[in-house]
Amino acid sequence: MQPSPPRSSRILSVPAREAARVSRLLRGEFAAGLAVMAAAALGFIAANSPLASAYTGLREFRVGPEALHLNLSLGQWAADGLLAVFFFTVGLELKREFVDGALRRPATAAVPVAAAFGGVAVPALVYLAFTAGTPAAHGWAIPTATDIAFAVAILGLVAPRIPPALRMFLLTLAVVDDLIAIAVIAVFYGDGVQWPWLAAAILPLALYALIAQRGAAWFARRPWAAWIVLLPLGFVVWALVHASGVHATVAGVLLAFAVPVAARDRGARSGNARSAAGDPDPPARIDLAEHFGFRFGPLSSGIAVPVFAFFAAGVAVTGGSNLLLEPIAWGVAAGLVLGKPIGITLTALLVGRLTGAGLGVRLRELAGVACLGGVGFTVALLIAELSFDDAAAADAARLAVMAASVLASLVAAAFLVRRPSPKSKRV
Repeated sequence: MQPSPPRSSRILSVPAREAARVSRLLRGEFAAGLAVMAAAALGFIAANSPLASAYTGLREFRVGPEALHLNLSLGQWAADGLLAVFFFTVGLELKREFVDGALRRPATAAVPVAAAFGGVAVPALVYLAFTAGTPAAHGWAIPTATDIAFAVAILGLVAPRIPPALRMFLLTLAVVDDLIAIAVIAVFYGDGVQWPWLAAAILPLALYALIAQRGAAWFARRPWAAWIVLLPLGFVVWALVHASGVHATVAGVLLAFAVPVAARDRGARSGNARSAAGDPDPPARIDLAEHFGFRFGPLSSGIAVPVFAFFAAGVAVTGGSNLLLEPIAWGVAAGLVLGKPIGITLTALLVGRLTGAGLGVRLRELAGVACLGGVGFTVALLIAELSFDDAAAADAARLAVMAASVLASLVAAAFLVRRPSPKSKRV
């Protein structure tokens, strides 16, 4: 007689309605991760090749109006401008998760949300253990970020048949992780907030939100409309936030949160024109955030993030291989490779125990997915740039992020590449 399969966890289970959406998101993130890997490798090779001076000259080339405080290098435009597009798409997915996804149900969100906070707190403490009492401690947030595209790409390569519940766990974990990273960047890594500029951003942001809400159906049906109506307003918001001293990528999240998820299409009817009683059907719902996610997602994953990775990964190590011996590098590496999986795994197990229900997954698989949390590429590189004015310190942090992300991927593969026995114990 065959033993009955273990009872599925009600904490990490994936509702059938969301399974298709999760699979679609993960496929997109897989392709994005491969693009980021290729761009980062190209940037690293360029910085350590005979073309290094040309690469550095390209990254430092300045363009933009000085009067508007926008005379920035191409590297700065990539970090402040193009990454705002990335954070816009992240913000769209965040809002959809809170309004109509896993994060609106406490029972489903409990474990990944708690694990995300554990995966932020423990790496920060590990980093501070190496740098406490030194100026390098300002970089405590570097090992707290997870790169969802990179992590999903690794997951797709080493464990394409991992249970859907763990895929959802990783996706939700990374979404919450991004939200925490956005808050950390806004609060701890600004250049001193200039409140008049920030207050001035409220008006165009409110106008943007009003137009997006009122014209949701129009923007959904006409792909060109957002480019000529919302984009100029969005750029004004971005420029004002940039001038305020708050990192400009936060503007991308604010703009995304202003996009409606459940707007009403009052110009169309769902189903029959009238019900059996003769009353008109209620207006159909328009998910403009989903429409914008489809349209602007390729721009983010195919252009914005790879270009940023190309410039951010350009760390020259020739003659400077001692960078990895710096306390900054050790703190970042230990935080990502050890702190992340420990924080995520222990917090998930603790929440599962406190709620009185098993997680319904094997410990080996949970640990492997937690190790993928240590793949902290895009946002970690951004925080590394924001943390240090000293170029050598920033290079040490960025090099450590890249090395630790590779090592975390290898450790995750060791857990995930071999399927566990069906009889292995679940937690």
